Amino acid sequence: MYIDFFQKVFREYEAENAIVWKDEIFSYGWLLETLDYWLKYLEEQEIKGGTIVSLEADFSPNAIALFLALLEKGCILVPLTDSVAAKKIEFRQIAQVEVILTIDEGDNIRLLRTNHTVDHEILVNLQEKQEPGLVLFSSGSTGKSKAAVHNFVPLLEKFKVPRHSFRTLTFLLFDHIGGINTLLYSLANGGFIVTLQDRSPDAICGAIANYQLQLLPASPTLLNLILLSEAYQRHDLSSLEVITYGTEVMPESTLTRLHHLFPKVKLLQTYGLSEVGILRSKSRDSNSLWFKIGGEGFETRIVEGKLEIRAQSAMLGYLNAPNPFTEDGWFKTGDAVEVDGEYIRILGRTSELINVGGEKVYPIEVESTLMLMEGIEDVAVNGVSHPITGQIVQARVKLKTSETLPEFRKRMWQFCQDKLAKYKIPQKVVLVEEWLHSDRFKKMRREVPANEYSQ
Repeated sequence: MYIDFFQKVFREYEAENAIVWKDEIFSYGWLLETLDYWLKYLEEQEIKGGTIVSLEADFSPNAIALFLALLEKGCILVPLTDSVAAKKIEFRQIAQVEVILTIDEGDNIRLLRTNHTVDHEILVNLQEKQEPGLVLFSSGSTGKSKAAVHNFVPLLEKFKVPRHSFRTLTFLLFDHIGGINTLLYSLANGGFIVTLQDRSPDAICGAIANYQLQLLPASPTLLNLILLSEAYQRHDLSSLEVITYGTEVMPESTLTRLHHLFPKVKLLQTYGLSEVGILRSKSRDSNSLWFKIGGEGFETRIVEGKLEIRAQSAMLGYLNAPNPFTEDGWFKTGDAVEVDGEYIRILGRTSELINVGGEKVYPIEVESTLMLMEGIEDVAVNGVSHPITGQIVQARVKLKTSETLPEFRKRMWQFCQDKLAKYKIPQKVVLVEEWLHSDRFKKMRREVPANEYSQ
């Protein structure tokens, strides 16, 4: 009922390859048969529509087929991956999970039932409708993870319109709105997806070469790591046609270098949120951070320099946070933007804005400038308190040189003199040894612990 259009595609492409997992290829015919198997399994286990099920897996063939079976059954899905292993118990409690389905590295399933009582108004109302749901947890990189609840039916509408088919890498995770979007887009159009257990630059570039992949969805942080590792030089990436980037703001320096190295590849900025879904987007050109967003079912507006979205696919609400919508249904994204006609450019999250004596500093501008310096592998910028200016700019830097902190500070200051306003140049610098991104390859900006070496 809910996934009839997927099943129609699976039958049409029955003999074609659908999924690569651990270098084994699975066809659409296999997916169709396995989907039927899991539907019967759910019936045998008496998992009915409205049941809240945490599907704890990565992109394995059985996980994908079971995901679709739970959708068809009308269950409320709570996808979780090992990237949130430390928070799984907490997330299950917040989502009031009734059944846990775990798929291990061997693609084997385990079922556990919980004793959670479902009493949250949003979940109860969704269960009464007997329509499939989705609970997504934010990364929580700037605070507590929020649980966004969707009715899955509006989210599925966009996939009913046939679009271009690609051979695609599933980089974004199974429990991320972007990862789910990549999966469903590919399956709805008879595409070919390659899943990875190892998301290192060499593994990603190797998969692109081995399977002649056309589409790489990625975060700016991952793309920067690919550039730094020079993995692109060790593998043939000539099949690549499109790189889409999102989840965080792209540093202009990274985009410029990507465009220089891959002039024939279309670089497309995407935009989506757990709260509203993924919008259609179009970059002004491959070397531009200006893009326009929207598409059927979405409206956008700029209020006091900040982006707001109204969407047919918007979430029903949070399970553990107040309602974030305006009375007339607009979601305040928290992203500050510049406008040029129908195009916008994202400056950064207002929650990360640094206020230096009344002057605004967005971390991405400083990070993008510093990444132009020789010898910097990674950098994260944030604001720290200061008794005179309120805040100053702080940079946490991972170097591949053997410079001392005073040596680097002097070089940095000289480099930035003609590139940044004086108040934007970091007043505090911290040298670190670890990479400054999360397991989801997203920049981590935070206050610095006292035991780190700084000046």
